[in-house]
Amino acid sequence: MRIYMEYKAFTKENISEIIPLYIDYYNNATSYVWTEETVYKSFSQRLSRDDSYGFILVNVNCAIGFVIGYFEQFDDGVVYNLIEIVIAKEYQSQGLGTKLMLELQSRVKAMGAMLINLQAVNDNEHDKFYGRLGYNNCKNLILKVKIL
Repeated sequence: MRIYMEYKAFTKENISEIIPLYIDYYNNATSYVWTEETVYKSFSQRLSRDDSYGFILVNVNCAIGFVIGYFEQFDDGVVYNLIEIVIAKEYQSQGLGTKLMLELQSRVKAMGAMLINLQAVNDNEHDKFYGRLGYNNCKNLILKVKIL
């Protein structure tokens, strides 16, 4: 499969381009039930932040992946919080996730970020993917949740 890669800004105006990708990615691989409306609302909220930043990976005018997150100021510098990275199932295991992450790292560093922060599923697949890119588990923080 020949891949012609192009990156384009992820904006509210082009959310519709990632909706089929997102629904296919999550609804077919998990028990999630995303709809066009819920995906649109979720990404509208993410992109409504003044400091949101992301881009879409396009192959011949079709979205095949994306990253989305936001910058956050701390006393000692700026952190980029990666909310989500998705590569279409049929394009996985071809190095595109790695290329997308390396592109993100380069771009957010140039924009002033001193580090990237992310939450990942606690499994071997995610641990290997992020580990190969140099990401480590944070030892001094733990995620807390409360079901309401």
